[in-house]
Amino acid sequence: MAALQVGKAEILSEYRPRPKISVIGAGNVGASVAQYTVEKELGDVVLVDVVEGIPQGKALDLAQAGPVHGYDSSLIGSNGYDETADSDIVVITAGLARKPGMTRDDLLFKNAEIVGSVVEQVVKRSRNAILILVTNPLDAMVQLAWKKSGFPAERVIGMAGVLDSARFRTFIARELDVSVENVTAFVLGGHGDSMVPLPRYSTVAGIPITDLLPADKIQSLVTRTANGGAEIVAFLKSGSAYYAPAASAVEMVEAILKDKKKILPCAAYLSGQYGTKGLYVGVPVKLGRRGVEQIIEIKLQKDEQAAFDKSAAAVRELVDKLKL
Repeated sequence: MAALQVGKAEILSEYRPRPKISVIGAGNVGASVAQYTVEKELGDVVLVDVVEGIPQGKALDLAQAGPVHGYDSSLIGSNGYDETADSDIVVITAGLARKPGMTRDDLLFKNAEIVGSVVEQVVKRSRNAILILVTNPLDAMVQLAWKKSGFPAERVIGMAGVLDSARFRTFIARELDVSVENVTAFVLGGHGDSMVPLPRYSTVAGIPITDLLPADKIQSLVTRTANGGAEIVAFLKSGSAYYAPAASAVEMVEAILKDKKKILPCAAYLSGQYGTKGLYVGVPVKLGRRGVEQIIEIKLQKDEQAAFDKSAAAVRELVDKLKL
């Protein structure tokens, strides 16, 4: 009997709760992040939104899909932050989409106000969390979140490059009529029309696309990638992309929680890499349980470095406007 009790104690001592992922903002992107997270059984999810009933209803709806999809994750919807306490990862999607008549500066300052408030609430309750930012303008919002949180830079990361690369991979695969699984793509720089796709590092089954496609076709795919979000907005009229952005954020969540050491393009804090210092810009990083565990630096050609510098300058302009 004593041996049985010891065995039981050992089992209990090894018990660890599922990871806790809080998603701030229960709109289309946030709700999709919650959906993909539980479908992959990455952990329990807290969905937070200021609109009463929205996070509660979506969390309950997702919970009721559990028996069909076979996940047992806990899903909680809330209009406050107490339920987010002790989160392992917090994905911040809260913010406004740009509306007719709204300038880029209007969007910048309004979303800075929202993200700043969210970060203050989150860090009070989850001092050891890793923050993943999705809110636009992305690179400036990550810089703001880092400043507001007081967290080490490796625990504040922006989701942009994964999405931009996924778009580039989609267009390459369609152009060559191959599986997207065969395609890798490399995108640097800020999120938006100043991003820097690198065709010579983008491959199909290891073959550079520069060996498979003419230069003019590659340039058209690069341009389409840079305008990928706007293309979807033009179709939707009153909304913006959410499936692919959410999937991209969840790939980051999975890489961190499973300590995969996966190389992904993310907005990370540069302290001299790529000739940029004191700024969050999209670069390839190794993601693991500690967040950004390494920034992968490659030697850029002269025109690529010039494009990267231009992209970083566009990010710095936004950061300067916020006086960060």
